[in-house]
Amino acid sequence: MAKGDGNEGFESIVICNCSFNNNKTCHVVSISLTALNISATLPPDFSKFRHLKVLDLSRNYFTGTIPREWTTLKLETLSFMGNRLSGPFPKVLTNITSLTNLSIEGNNFSGSIPPEIGKLINLQKLTLSSNAFSGELPVELAKLIYLTDMRINDNNFSGKIPDFISNWKQIQKLQIHGSSLEGPIPSSISALTSLSDLRISDLKGARSPFPLLRNMDSLKTLILRNCLIYGEIPEYIGDMKKLKTLDLSYNNLTGEIPGSFHKLTKADFLYLTGNQLTGSVPQWIVERNKNADLSYNNFTWEPASPIECPRGSVNLVESYSTSVDKLSRVPSCLRHKFPCSVSSKQYKYSLHINCGGKELNISGDTTYEADIEPRGASMFYPGHGWALSSSGNFMDNDIDADEYIVTNTSSLSNVSAIHSALYTTARISPLSLTYYGLCLMKGNYTVSLLFAEIIFKSDRSFYSLGKRIFDVYIQDELVLKDFNIEEEAGGTGIPARGMYGPIISAISVVPNFRPPIIVGKRNYLVVVLGAISAAIVIVLMVLGILWRKGRLGGKNSVEKELRGLDLQTGIFSLRQIKAATKNFDTENKIGEGGFGCVYKGLLSDGTVIAVKQLSSKSKQGNREFVNEIGMISALQHPNLVKLYGCCVEGNQLLLVYEYMENNCLSRALFGKNATCKLKLNWPTRQKICLGIARGLAYLHEESRIKIVHRDIKTSNVLLDKDLNAKISDFGLAKLNEDDKTHISTRIAGTIGYMAPEYAMRGYLTDKADVYSFGVVALEIVSGKSNTNYRPSEDFVYLLDWAYVLRERGSLLELVDPDLGSEYSSEEAMVMLNVALLCTNASPTLRPTMSQVVSMLEGRTAVQDLLSDPGFSSMDSKFKALVNHFWQNPSQTLSMSTSGTVTDSASSNIEIEESRNR
Repeated sequence: MAKGDGNEGFESIVICNCSFNNNKTCHVVSISLTALNISATLPPDFSKFRHLKVLDLSRNYFTGTIPREWTTLKLETLSFMGNRLSGPFPKVLTNITSLTNLSIEGNNFSGSIPPEIGKLINLQKLTLSSNAFSGELPVELAKLIYLTDMRINDNNFSGKIPDFISNWKQIQKLQIHGSSLEGPIPSSISALTSLSDLRISDLKGARSPFPLLRNMDSLKTLILRNCLIYGEIPEYIGDMKKLKTLDLSYNNLTGEIPGSFHKLTKADFLYLTGNQLTGSVPQWIVERNKNADLSYNNFTWEPASPIECPRGSVNLVESYSTSVDKLSRVPSCLRHKFPCSVSSKQYKYSLHINCGGKELNISGDTTYEADIEPRGASMFYPGHGWALSSSGNFMDNDIDADEYIVTNTSSLSNVSAIHSALYTTARISPLSLTYYGLCLMKGNYTVSLLFAEIIFKSDRSFYSLGKRIFDVYIQDELVLKDFNIEEEAGGTGIPARGMYGPIISAISVVPNFRPPIIVGKRNYLVVVLGAISAAIVIVLMVLGILWRKGRLGGKNSVEKELRGLDLQTGIFSLRQIKAATKNFDTENKIGEGGFGCVYKGLLSDGTVIAVKQLSSKSKQGNREFVNEIGMISALQHPNLVKLYGCCVEGNQLLLVYEYMENNCLSRALFGKNATCKLKLNWPTRQKICLGIARGLAYLHEESRIKIVHRDIKTSNVLLDKDLNAKISDFGLAKLNEDDKTHISTRIAGTIGYMAPEYAMRGYLTDKADVYSFGVVALEIVSGKSNTNYRPSEDFVYLLDWAYVLRERGSLLELVDPDLGSEYSSEEAMVMLNVALLCTNASPTLRPTMSQVVSMLEGRTAVQDLLSDPGFSSMDSKFKALVNHFWQNPSQTLSMSTSGTVTDSASSNIEIEESRNR
């Protein structure tokens, strides 16, 4: 064995086995070259080590990808953790089937995980964290039945956490932090009874109840942070007596802290931050004085409750409900919004904090107060006129308490001697830092936040490979999204395990406005101007989830209704929206929907948005506004338009959506000029049709709340820059939580798209959407509008003509002439027959949307039309109704309680070609 010195405790080791050929021959069996700052591509010559079993090249600066020659290696352990390797997942590795331990964490690999990974059937440990992988997890991962350790943190995967994780019966560590996967956590996870370390965070999608973890008695670490979990915490969690870390923060948990939690005597870290927990704070939590963070909850005051804010290891800041506001004996730090507790005579005009450092005097007249409290895992600390709340522990680093403060020993370029002392220290936290500036006089202030990256270096060593990304909030308003000090200062970096999380060097709050001051290449100064009233709250958070229910502006009835919703979106201020849209400049107006105008906007972080401005004068509009927020906030799917948030201030009712670069399908198909109309080839039309079907299948069958849209039409299908279809306008959606038929007393929809049973009798099921989809599918194939195309006076709609052509056996005459011969007649017939099947006059004979998806994907043969009443054989009453619709396109029908059909003017009927969100 040969050794060499590496960096800070790392060693380079080469091990030879000399037992070959009767101890006459030696072969290299293990090479460890860690933390040597090797800057090179990977050498193909490693393949010559035919007996090599272990190769550890972690924490270097290797670039490029894996040489093809390595296919012949018989490795058992291979690690590239913390390098700069890039490209797609290296398929070369899938041929080294002897591997039991593979780590490619902390590189720049991207793209999907190939199915070939299923060939690595001997794997026991697989670490893919901190790359840029995307796509769904391949089902072939289910073949890795010997896995004991699986980590896929910090990637861009799509789809849900798969059920096949139940195949990993031997798994002990499972980490799915920030992987972009959707919830819920599958019930199949209950089969993983060998787990000792389970970490899942930042799931997308709909809310879900607490996952079933009852039999996981070996758990030592349980993290389910920001997983959209609702309901009460199960009592059996308290029976997991081996737990050392429990983190259930930033969910929607309600009820009291289970009484069984007092049995968690080995738990050193307990995080229940940012929930809706009620009841009293258990006395044993305060008395035990282990790291516990219960901040931002709704606890009630009891005689035994703390008479002052605990300092040190227990954080209760803003943890009590608003019901304690009238109780003078409750400390201000426990109240919501942390009010000032001194008389106005003691109010201040400025605030200066040297974060993590001692008191400093700058320029002779400005004193930065000391901030040297070493702890930070779950800490509340009051200063003079300010306070600090810190949360989170560095899970994989066994660091001491004082390492929540870091010191810089290197010089910083382009920093004046006057300010250089402020960058010698910084406070750091793995999850969140909140500074409260208390008791400031009302007025306009400049808030300066001084950042310097003093942990990750700028040389070509593995120490430079860290990436620190966090969000910055001021006064509960997001001012910097995914803030990266390195990028802002001109550097680069890739993720690596280590002391990541928010870091800040100094804070300054002064009256009057100042221009920004640039303070050096690897430093960054943030200046925010605004009105401050009594207190200022500055939050730095590694996750952008600090917005909490109940922080809505406005005092009208809509706000009251919104407070009753479990929103999963953000709240925007009117000031933000006005800045983004240039005060609703007419040049930014991109459309006009049923309840108001739509504007294009640009947020301060560069995000392009579409703002839907609803009329506050319309009670109907208000109701639709509440419906739309409540439902869209719980729905996330690639084929649904994404709702970023809303704004309710004064008379303003605003919805903020992702911007759709290609407007709507109606404009793309039927645009009046070349600027509006898009040339959609056949594969694109197929993709759009299938996307709409998938979005509806999700609404009807896959989401937690089953929804009938009620107004599917081409103008409610938006197209992004890649012409992916996204369904919009859920304001007319009808909740269908009990999966029952609904008789609507107020029909809402658009002429030409409404199913006959819904238009005539108000009979509403998800089959009404299926009918509307069928009409849209016909329009996609034909390029013609169902309501505007009349080949002769005998036909009111395109659909009428489709049935006639079907009877003649010439259905392909419907195909858009603009396609020429550039389409598949077989595929066109599939789409047309599916469309006709969906528009069957009998709702029971229409397929479900999941069946439609299956037929369009070619997995299921298109069913024979079970009946063909069509529009040509409708009874006279319905024909008369159709003609009435055609002659009165500006009216909708509503069902009176007596069952008679009456006309009523409404804004729900929309005939348009140029809408966007």
